[in-house]
Amino acid sequence: MANTFKCIGLIGKYADSTVLGTIKILSDYLKGRQLEVILDESTAQLLPGHGLKTASRAAIGASCDLAIVIGGDGTLLNAARSLISYEICLLGINQGRLGFLADISPHDMIQKLDSILQGIYLEEQRIMLHARIERAGQCISESDALNDVAVHKWNVARMIEVQTYINGQFVHTHRSDGIIVSTPTGSTAYALSSGGPILHPALNAIVLVPVSPHTMSNRPIVVDGDSQIEIIVKDSNQSHAQVTCDGQINLSLASGDIIKVRKKDQRVRLIHPADHDHYKILRAKLHWGGEL
Repeated sequence: MANTFKCIGLIGKYADSTVLGTIKILSDYLKGRQLEVILDESTAQLLPGHGLKTASRAAIGASCDLAIVIGGDGTLLNAARSLISYEICLLGINQGRLGFLADISPHDMIQKLDSILQGIYLEEQRIMLHARIERAGQCISESDALNDVAVHKWNVARMIEVQTYINGQFVHTHRSDGIIVSTPTGSTAYALSSGGPILHPALNAIVLVPVSPHTMSNRPIVVDGDSQIEIIVKDSNQSHAQVTCDGQINLSLASGDIIKVRKKDQRVRLIHPADHDHYKILRAKLHWGGEL
C-alpha cells in the first residue's frame, strides 16, 4: 500500500509521560507500514530503549514531510512555531482538553491514519504572526505566534496604556488590561474569551481585541491579514507590561517600547481527516446547540 508521507516525525507533549503509550502505538504502526520514523529528542528522553532514530526539532523539519504531534493544542502551537521555516505538514493527536487544532482522538487515530497515509485528508494553510519588540530603534526580542500576540499587564491590578497604529495610521489610545492581536486560528482562544469574534481559519485576516478596556466603546477590529500593526506602550510604570506569544513565550516591556506585528510569509500546513468539519468542532467545544 502506497504511503503519501515517507518520513514522519513524532513530537510529544513536553515532559508529559501520559503520551508515551500513544507514541509507542504510533511508532509500531508506522514502522509496520515501512515508514521512516524520527522521534523528537526531547520526547525521546521520556522513552528510554525506544529503538527509534532521534533528532532535533530542526532536523525533523528538514528531514520529514509530516510531523505527528501528540498532546494538546499547546503542544501543536509549540511545534508550529519551531517548524514554520520548513514545508512539513502537522497532524495533531489530542490528549489535551480543547482540541481545536489537535483534533484526532487516540482511540481512532489508526483508522484515521490509514486514510491520511493513502492521501485521503484535508489540508489547511493557517497564517502565523511575527512579533518584534523595538526599544530606542533597536530590536530587543522577537517571536512567532500561531494563535496570538498579547500585550498585557502582569502581577499588578493597574491598567496599561497603549497606542495602536495600523499600516502607519493612528487607530486609538486606550487604557485596559491589554490588547490581543490574533490570527483566525487564535480567534477561538484568548481573543474569544475577551469578547472577540470567531474568524474562519481560512481567512487572511487579523483581529485586534482589547482586554477589559476602561472605555466600553473600545471594540474588536478585524483588519486585512497583510496589515502592519504597531502597538506602543505609553504607561509610565515600566514594571508591569509584557508581550506573550501563544500564551507560552513571555517578553518583558518598558515604557516607550514598540511592538510590531505582521503576518509571516510562511504558512502552517495543518492536516485533518477527510471528514473534518470546522463547525462541528465549534459546536462540540463551545457547547452550542446540537444537530437539527
